[in-house]
Amino acid sequence: MSGNLPGKVLLTGGAPGGGVESYARALACGFNSLGVEAEVIAPSIIHRRLGEVRDPRVLKFLSTTAAFAVPFAKRAFVIAHGFPCVRNQGWLRTVLILASLKLANSVRGAQLLVVSGYSALHLESIFNLRVDGVVRNPLHPSFYEAPEHSLRTAITFVGRLHRSKNVEQLLPAMERVLDQHPELSAWVIGDGPERNCLEKRFAVNPRIRFWGALPREEVRGKLAQSRVFLSGNPTEPFGIVFLEALSQGCTVVMPASGGGLEIAPDEVGRSIQLFDYPMNEKVIQAAIERALAVVPRPVDLNAYSPVEVAKKYLRLDARFNESGEYAMPARMAEARS
Repeated sequence: MSGNLPGKVLLTGGAPGGGVESYARALACGFNSLGVEAEVIAPSIIHRRLGEVRDPRVLKFLSTTAAFAVPFAKRAFVIAHGFPCVRNQGWLRTVLILASLKLANSVRGAQLLVVSGYSALHLESIFNLRVDGVVRNPLHPSFYEAPEHSLRTAITFVGRLHRSKNVEQLLPAMERVLDQHPELSAWVIGDGPERNCLEKRFAVNPRIRFWGALPREEVRGKLAQSRVFLSGNPTEPFGIVFLEALSQGCTVVMPASGGGLEIAPDEVGRSIQLFDYPMNEKVIQAAIERALAVVPRPVDLNAYSPVEVAKKYLRLDARFNESGEYAMPARMAEARS
């Protein structure tokens, strides 16, 4: 709706401490700073808010788990935080996610948006979906506070302990680095189905600590004490935690693939060190060693501030008409015919 700010923004979040929830909370901060009321709710209760779902004065951000509300929606963004993946999500969930994205393409009250060009490429080229825009994730305002000067003594992983994160391949490489650097420790922050198995295998090493899930401020504090942040997911759609780590002065080590490559491409080879896939202990260890040799420097992340990201969404919001409907551009319609 050109020149017409929404009366309210309603966002569906995700699991506590997860990427979708972090995204929703940070974006809500951005809209609040622009003078627009923003509320984050669990996707499981979206059916209780159908009045607002239908109200064109309310701009909705629906995650794929809330996309069943799309047929009733006016002025809604369906946000694809990734793309369907059978290996990580199983066949049933993959089919349900794909169905929700197809649904978003079929109604006039919604636009399908993604968080990275990497995700857009997969949705368009593999699943033949129409992607209406790419807006990269915001970084929560608390991470724009300068890290306190502290001794950096950790190599750190932050994320859900799920097999897609490949933590079982990261930890042996971390152990090899610890053997060469007695001043360092390895920290694993997060929870998930793999935690018990990983702890049984690796927590016998007193220099490897599993912290479990931590509040945002404690995560920020741990990153400020870390020299290296390590990731092992080669299909990471974006990776808010990459932003968080860079903001706190960590050197990021990650696979040479995924949406994280879009965050700060000029920093590849400096604040961002890559390793090839398929990964193994030696290539991961080599990347960590390169990262330890880097002299940290500030990385400009202003483009990811919640206010700047909220403004990008408002520019896409201008496509909706007064009734909260989106008329697909003719060039897109021609491309789909």
